[in-house]
Amino acid sequence: MRDGVSGHAFHPTVLREYDIRGIMGETLSAADALAVGRAFGAILAADGARDVAVGYDGRLTSPELEAALVEGLASTGLEVIRVGQGPTPMLYFAVNHLETGGGIMVTGSHNPPQHNGFKMMRGCKAFFGSDIVRLGQIAASGAWLDGPSSGAVRTTEIMGAYVARLLADFAGDKPLTVAWDAGNAAAGPAMAALTAGLPGTHILLNETIDGTFPNHHPDPTEPENLVQLQAAVAEHGCDLGIAFDGDGDRIGVVDGEGEILWADQVLVVLASEVLEATPGATIIADVKASQVLFDEVARMGGTPLMWKTGHSLIKSKMAETGAPLAGEMSGHIFHADRYYGFDDALYAAIRLLGILSRGERSLADWRRALPPARNTPEIRIPCPEDRKFAAIEETRARLEAAGAEVNGIDGVRVRTADGWWLLRASNTQAVLVARCEAA
Repeated sequence: MRDGVSGHAFHPTVLREYDIRGIMGETLSAADALAVGRAFGAILAADGARDVAVGYDGRLTSPELEAALVEGLASTGLEVIRVGQGPTPMLYFAVNHLETGGGIMVTGSHNPPQHNGFKMMRGCKAFFGSDIVRLGQIAASGAWLDGPSSGAVRTTEIMGAYVARLLADFAGDKPLTVAWDAGNAAAGPAMAALTAGLPGTHILLNETIDGTFPNHHPDPTEPENLVQLQAAVAEHGCDLGIAFDGDGDRIGVVDGEGEILWADQVLVVLASEVLEATPGATIIADVKASQVLFDEVARMGGTPLMWKTGHSLIKSKMAETGAPLAGEMSGHIFHADRYYGFDDALYAAIRLLGILSRGERSLADWRRALPPARNTPEIRIPCPEDRKFAAIEETRARLEAAGAEVNGIDGVRVRTADGWWLLRASNTQAVLVARCEAA
């Protein structure tokens, strides 16, 4: 690295715990993308990397950001491999499949249309926390790495290999009828190609990419975004319905009776298969997950582990513990069992369909068999970025002073005589997240 003539200062809100996110035209611009490329490329080059994969989602601003990002990466002398538009897991797959030195995805994930950002991989590992802090420091100081010449830039078609890899792990007996909803987001084309290779009957909704999201917002954790899918399940007599978020790394599921299964309930079904193959295995879930999940994992012979919310944090904990499966209430499902360990909603769908196709129980049967619990969805309470973490610490201090039973792994999860409640600061939005559950 060498000192450049000038540095680049990011807006103070965009460098997050496990990715970079902002609002285009307000806190994020093409100039930021160029700086991300230059700084991230300098870090990879210092690692000895020779190449980096780049992908982008379906947002209207993503092509502009991708072009500037590629320019910045190439300026460091790295070869830039453009894998094109698609879901974030396709980019993760590309890094593993092509064995690149790293990867970066231009994506606003499940956030509103005017938002965008970047998710990064250092080799096949997550790039987050102190790594992102360092990227900001490199950019601010202008400590760019200018290669002796601009790195080569080439385009590689990866969608076909990605879909083939997904299909390779489908194992089913009886055909199913499934409704699928991509929400006009980045998973649409991959979803269409995937279902074309599956047995059964598949009803596709909103598979065409449209960054204005004209039918509903692509966030399957919000019940109103699943109404169209529920209607399709009822109309076509489907066994289940599956929805994806804006960049295809989070899943939403509706059973054949139109009832929503939240991610912790889906994880129970997926864990049954993993624990049958690997008794005693560690299954990780975040602090927002139901106590029912942790109890069911233990009942099935597994080792439940509660961990911090955040896709990068979960992936790192999986690698540390050797856990074959993990999940978050936000819909991120991570399979290291027969797969790469990253969050991939399309792959989670394949594994879920396999279990249902081979078994006698419907998804509704699985839901009804779970011990009853009454819980709220995630309640998002607006809180300024510069206030949210302090608010949690003040709450923690008061709870401890009052003698409450507090799990402080991520925010405060308070155990009570008949259940628990949680309050934590979101790492991606200016909100506090609350959830409560009782038997």
